[in-house]
Amino acid sequence: MRCRHVAMLLCLSLAANALAADAPPQRLRGEALDRKVEQLMHAAHVPGLALALIENGQVTYLHAYGERDTAKHLPLTTDTVMYAASITKAAFSYAVMTLADAHKLELDTPIAGMLSRPLPEYARYADLAGDDRWRRITPRMLLSHGAGFPNFRFFTPTGYDAKGKLYIAFDPGSRFAYSGEGINLLQFVLENAKNVDVATLMQRALFDRFGMSRTSMTWRADFADNLAIGYDEAGKALGHKQRESVRAAGSMDTTPHDYAQLLAGMVRGDGLSAATHADWLRPVQRIRSVQQFPTLDTSTTTDNEGIALSSASGVIVYRSPQGPAWFKTGHDDGTNNLVLCLQGPRDCVMILSNSSNAEGIYRYLLDITLGPTCYPWYWESDIPYDHPSWSRPESRQSPHPPCTPLPFPRQGVSP
Repeated sequence: MRCRHVAMLLCLSLAANALAADAPPQRLRGEALDRKVEQLMHAAHVPGLALALIENGQVTYLHAYGERDTAKHLPLTTDTVMYAASITKAAFSYAVMTLADAHKLELDTPIAGMLSRPLPEYARYADLAGDDRWRRITPRMLLSHGAGFPNFRFFTPTGYDAKGKLYIAFDPGSRFAYSGEGINLLQFVLENAKNVDVATLMQRALFDRFGMSRTSMTWRADFADNLAIGYDEAGKALGHKQRESVRAAGSMDTTPHDYAQLLAGMVRGDGLSAATHADWLRPVQRIRSVQQFPTLDTSTTTDNEGIALSSASGVIVYRSPQGPAWFKTGHDDGTNNLVLCLQGPRDCVMILSNSSNAEGIYRYLLDITLGPTCYPWYWESDIPYDHPSWSRPESRQSPHPPCTPLPFPRQGVSP
């Protein structure tokens, strides 16, 4: 216990000096903020990015920078449709909590008691036959990534396999391992055992409530008139997938305006009782992995002991220098998204980008918008663009405390 206390004190001490003399002032706003954002985007080769600031639960700043289509030089706007990727999971978890609040779902009751027949008897989960550990799995384990599944069944121990079989890698509830399979299983349980259509749930619980008129769990034809094209690390255009199936793990298309409204509502706790909102953010599983990916890697670190990094029921929570914090990221080829909230003051930042390079400027954007946050950037593999060596495999053997000060890049610094 004494070691953990010392680690926390050290982490907070480092955070107090996080914005050093060569860094910009804390919490930039207006033109000063815009200049720094554009400087970072140019240096890191990020074609388009949207930024929202939420203060005391209200959206106080929403701005789009750069282009949604570089070939046609079309500007990114706050109404541009962008792929949400895995920040879909945060939205889905909040919608699930409305079911729990209405006593329509027991988060800690095993799914075995909800389904009409054993899970392996459904074709989609036939691979689990012979492993009765599935009977221990609860909705909360699925939301908090503790059910024991790989991220997706096609990510096998030997590499990608389109025909990979689903399996349980560890005892449910014993550790954290990020899993889209787990989120999609909860969707399956809701639709097959609770008669809850997830698309309808999201529409009624979130999209209608928060005025998200250009957000959907599947592709809509009216999105095409203002759509972000994704770009890889080299700036190659990747297009925009028109997803036709609802996937709770990540099929949402949204806009900067829409998701900002949702994020403000989530930090306020709209639509949930105070008790259920607190339960949504309650730490479930302590996280000690070196990095989030590969998900089943068993290597551990003490880097994040000082911030008590943990999974909650749909987001990641930790202790920041400014009090309890929570976040969720969304990564895909040509998509980098981050939402992070300081729950005490109800202050948040939302970053949506159509570039695989945007994660390289997350740490700096957080510093200039929220001040010191101790965001666990290394655990998330959000390597600062001007420190590419930290992405090498051997860097995993070195400490990367999240509260260590990181000077703001000098103007013009490129990787």
